[in-house]
Amino acid sequence: MDLSKVCNGVIDLARKTGTFISNERERFTLQNIESKSKNNFVTYVDKGSERLLVDGLQRLVPDSGFIVEEGTSSEKGKTYTWIVDPLDGTTNYIHGAPPYAISIALKENEEIVLGVVYEITKKECFYSYDGSGVFLNDKIIETSLVGKVEDSLVATGFPYNNYNRIVPFMESLDYFFNNCHGVRRLGSAATDLAYVACGRYDAFYEYNLSPWDVAAGAFLVKQAGGMVSDFRGGNDYLFGKEIIASNSNIYKEFHGIIARFMNNE
Repeated sequence: MDLSKVCNGVIDLARKTGTFISNERERFTLQNIESKSKNNFVTYVDKGSERLLVDGLQRLVPDSGFIVEEGTSSEKGKTYTWIVDPLDGTTNYIHGAPPYAISIALKENEEIVLGVVYEITKKECFYSYDGSGVFLNDKIIETSLVGKVEDSLVATGFPYNNYNRIVPFMESLDYFFNNCHGVRRLGSAATDLAYVACGRYDAFYEYNLSPWDVAAGAFLVKQAGGMVSDFRGGNDYLFGKEIIASNSNIYKEFHGIIARFMNNE
């Protein structure tokens, strides 16, 4: 497979779908919201975006499988599987607040080989494929060079319906409030990870995430020279509902801090 050609096709599809999402925002109202569970929303825009992406990605890689947020998994027995979030940051979107993004990853057997995150409000496309560098709108990017957590800008996400780890999570926030340059929360994990990949953030952590939230962004971080793991330092971040991502210089220190707070449930 020519991953370069496929990646160009994914970028084009993401941008076109992003235009659809932006255009629909102009006529969007709160009456268009459905609730999947407490504070977990979906709109006709999520569903329409997903249809556009699935149709386009299926044409790019025929007979591929899908793991998508608003549909069911069809990955069984497939060599290639797309992991797609058609609108990461739906709550931001329904309130008209940036950012919100499209996240697309391609998995070959058990390995991610391509990742694209398109942040719609700034029209920023982050992308990479196996064997390439990482790019932001055609400019090559890398993770930051910061060497200590105390000099870092840390990003996270707040749980919206799973509070079973909220006490240690709040304790970890208290630590970072006092021991780094600051903590940021955007409301889009895919964008957070893309920002780690380009060095805007030095580190990111969150729990209760799904594979479509992190697959593309985690791949970008690793391709850009960073490190990604679950809270215990293992590789179960895609389906394990917890993730750490940082530049390689602070990973050991950052992981140690997260492990201290979040692994004592």
